Formats: sequence, structure tokens, C-alpha cells
Amino acid sequence: MSDLRSCRVLVTPTSYAKDDPRLRTELEAAVGEVIYNPTGRPLSGVELADLLPGCHGYIAGLDRVDRTALGAADRLRVIARYGAGVDRVDLEAAREKGIVVTNTPGANSISVAELAVGLMLALARMIPQADAATKAGEWPRLAGVSLEGKVVGLLGLGSIGKQVARRLAGFDCQVLAYDPVADEAFAREQGVTLLAREEVVRRADFLSLHVPVLPETRGMVDQTFLSHMQPGAFLINTARGELIDEAALLAALQSGHLRGAALDAFAQEPPGADNPLFALPQVIATPHTGAHTDGATNAMGWGALRDCLAVLRGQEPAHRVA
Repeated sequence: MSDLRSCRVLVTPTSYAKDDPRLRTELEAAVGEVIYNPTGRPLSGVELADLLPGCHGYIAGLDRVDRTALGAADRLRVIARYGAGVDRVDLEAAREKGIVVTNTPGANSISVAELAVGLMLALARMIPQADAATKAGEWPRLAGVSLEGKVVGLLGLGSIGKQVARRLAGFDCQVLAYDPVADEAFAREQGVTLLAREEVVRRADFLSLHVPVLPETRGMVDQTFLSHMQPGAFLINTARGELIDEAALLAALQSGHLRGAALDAFAQEPPGADNPLFALPQVIATPHTGAHTDGATNAMGWGALRDCLAVLRGQEPAHRVA
């Protein structure tokens, strides 16, 4: 399709062009019509089904791009994911309709890694509790722990896991990692010890999740998994909420088996205010904000924009997933 002026593009990521307005102006200059997310949050399949008819391109946030949504996509040629994960896109349904799916691998790796390390420090030093107590006029002596000399376990040593390992190098902690296709050269260079998943889980004082949602990882952090973690360990999840059985995590925290958890992702997003995990002071919750920095949103935006327009022009995208 050489003339993109006849194209309509749907854009749903809530942070798209937030830090670089050129992302919006260049897209609007290139195509005939751009439709933006009217809700300010990720969309359901039913909601997408109302917006996708007539759209040729779709720059997708954390929406549920299921068969319901794709069934209504009568002209769609490309789904350009604004981010690396494609677990919320029905890839089989997309293939059946001849829709190209792309992503932006590595674009948010540094930002997510920085958040993961920040959450480790916040848990270790009880920063949220210290902040709340001080603002309430109290002056507590909280017993934090140091990262120095501790064992940090990384489940997943891909793009984000590697950035976490790099940033932990200055904390004088021992970094263990598991990845089914681990980069052994990187591990040697960074002083990361590669072990079986069970061993990393068993030995970690801080366990950080950096794996995608796959059939073998969905719900992997269950009662059995948690029981194998060290008493008093901390769990950090900046990946996907679907990795964790939240009821099992709640029980492990209430019993004192785990000392704390920091969660940037939840099984249901946004989670309800009545989520029982939120009643626990040892739980830090953030709104899936790992990629929400200027550097990450700009990189994801440009990557998704370029691949979306490439497919609409009949060209091969840089990062085709399906």
C-alpha cells in the first residue's frame, strides 16, 4: 500500500508520544486517520472489537488482543506491539487472518531493570514504611537489610535480566541466574553464576522474575514454588502478573515465610482496591510502570511506529513476531 493517506491506524498505549510529540505528528502526517485510546487504560477484546473495524494498522499497548477483537478487524494488516511481550496477542488468530505482529525487543529493558533494582532496595530498606511513618510524625528505627553479601536470584537472563545483573555489579552481592537458553559468555563476563531454576529459587535472598508468560511459566510461582524459597526472602515481579498465584503468595506473606514482595504486574490489571495483597505493609505495589520512563517510551514508540508503517508500505518490519 504505497499511499498511506487511505490508512487508518489505532493507537492504544497510554504513554505513546507522552515524552516525544513527534511520534504523534509523524504518524498523523503519514496516514489518513489516527484513532487514540479513549479510556486511558488497556482495552479488552470487546472494546477493541468496537475500534478495530476499518483500521489498517494498530499500535498496541497492554490490550487483550483476542479472537473477539481480531474477528472484528476487517482490514487490519499489522499489530505493532509497543513493548516486547506478545502474550496478550492471539498469535494464531492473527496468523489465520494474515496479520503481521511485531514487537520492540529491548526497548524498555533498562527502565524495567532500574525499577527491579529500585524495588529490591525499597524492600530491603523498608522505604515505603519509613516514608509513611516519618510523614505521620513518627521516628522509627526500622531494621532493614543490606544487599551487600546477599544472594540475588534472577529467573530469566534475557535482555532485562542482563540489565539487572549489570546494575547489581556495584552492590557486592552474589548474582545467580536461570535461563533455559542462558548466554554463558555474558554470565562469565558479569560474574553471574548459572544454576538450575530450583537451585536459584532455593538460594536467593531476593528473587526477581524476568520470564515471559508461556504455558510452562503461567502460574509457576505457586504454593510449591514459594515453599522452596528461603524463609525471609523477598520476591520481585516486574514481568507479568500471570506468573504468580496471588492466593499462594498472600499465604506465604501472611505466614511470614516470605519477608516481602514488590509487584509491578498483576493477574488482573488494574487490580481492584480490595486485592488482599494490598492490605499487607510488606507488599509494594506499582501500576505496571516498569516501561514508563522517557527513554523506554520513546524507544518503544519509534520502534512500533516504524514497523507499523513498514508493513503498511509493503516492507519487511525490523521485528516481526508472526
